Amino acid sequence: MFAEQNPWHTTSEVPDILAPPIERPLARLLWQRVLTDEPRRFQLILGPRRVGKTTVMYQTVRHLLQQGVAPQQIWWLRLDHPLLLRENLGDLVRFIVGQSAATPESPSIVLMDELVYSEQWDLWLKTFYDDNWPVKIVATSSATAALRDRRYESGVGRWNEQYLTPYLFSEFLDLLSVSPVAATSSQGLLPIIAEMSRKAPDLRNAQALRDVFLLIGGFPELLTKSDTSGDQRGLLLNSQQVLRNDAVERAIYKDIPQSFGVDNPMMLERLLYVLAGQATGVLSPTNLCQELGGLSQPTFDKYLSYLEKAFLVFTLPNYSGREAAIQRRGRKLYFVDGAIRNAALQRGLAPLEDPIEQGMLLENLVAATSHALATQSGFRLFHWRHKKDEVDLILDQPGAPLALEVGRSPSHSRHGLRALIAQHPRFRGRSYLLAPNIPFLDAGEAPDGIGSASLDLFLLACGQQATANLAKRIMA
Repeated sequence: MFAEQNPWHTTSEVPDILAPPIERPLARLLWQRVLTDEPRRFQLILGPRRVGKTTVMYQTVRHLLQQGVAPQQIWWLRLDHPLLLRENLGDLVRFIVGQSAATPESPSIVLMDELVYSEQWDLWLKTFYDDNWPVKIVATSSATAALRDRRYESGVGRWNEQYLTPYLFSEFLDLLSVSPVAATSSQGLLPIIAEMSRKAPDLRNAQALRDVFLLIGGFPELLTKSDTSGDQRGLLLNSQQVLRNDAVERAIYKDIPQSFGVDNPMMLERLLYVLAGQATGVLSPTNLCQELGGLSQPTFDKYLSYLEKAFLVFTLPNYSGREAAIQRRGRKLYFVDGAIRNAALQRGLAPLEDPIEQGMLLENLVAATSHALATQSGFRLFHWRHKKDEVDLILDQPGAPLALEVGRSPSHSRHGLRALIAQHPRFRGRSYLLAPNIPFLDAGEAPDGIGSASLDLFLLACGQQATANLAKRIMA
């Protein structure tokens, strides 16, 4: 079993099928952090199913071998394997340390796939770290259950969490080698967008590919095997089938029950379907509980948190400007990837033909991209709603807040942005309408304090900034 999981022990290389040549930014950086390990930290890779967490670890192994790390120092443990589920994690690592003759100067590098399937994993990581076992650890998980609800002392100072999102739109264009423009600035979203706009890129191809990206979703296996010039209907149907089987059903019937002990996954699945029908909308727990046959609100809140921790959805609180009021008002729901929403609802070809649904998916794409950037950058993300006025996104960046309204055309209403500025003047000169085919206008130069920016350039700028911030954070 160990030989099967560690083929490089005999071949000194990782098979291409396990570590394909196309790498995401995390794969290009993680091996360097593992080698230097300064300050000493274990590395935990978190993210939805099918985003490439396991692939990133295999690519990390390949980089380590290329850097001269001895094959016998590198060990892989697939912890959801039937034979390993019964084993004590401490005994497994103790065996590896002995087999590789590990020392503090030459530690074993242990890669643990699906860490949370091992009992008392958090206690063992604490033990490995505090007792200075001669190991470096990289691990993956498709749920944050153990990380957010750990039973033991916090992992702060012992491990770093690296969040791997579905592909961003910028990564998708890089994958196809058709990125229309890049910026030299790394000083924030607005400078990057302004620089990109000055270069007057031709975005027609990017816009067409964005429509394909909305349908397929940002999942590497689907993207790398798809023919973006072919039949969009076939791409959409294939994406929905794969994501429903793997990203949705495995999360609901395997990951969440394993991590949280849920004994009614069918109710959890029903909740996901109801939420999918209300994506980009403000949640009404009372109405949702009634629609689900009288589900209690505490159970609703608990199940919603499980779906968030399994990286299927995320919610944004209502911006108030006062910390004490943030959690008392309505949350807005988004899917981590709009294609998961389509798969949950089994929407078939409908998203191709419904303008309202296309607009919803476009807003979800901007929100999910902003959420990925916020995760890498450490700022908070909100929506804003007051009576009948609303703004889609508030990026609460320190010293540089942004208010964003997403529209399908340049004629989209700016009424919500004006209402926000009237109530929160700090957003004058910091508010933007994002839409396709709209010229860049600096909000600071606009008479009403509301600017405009290309939606596609915003997506590209978010990707560039997220990659830059990942590099800073992972090496810190």
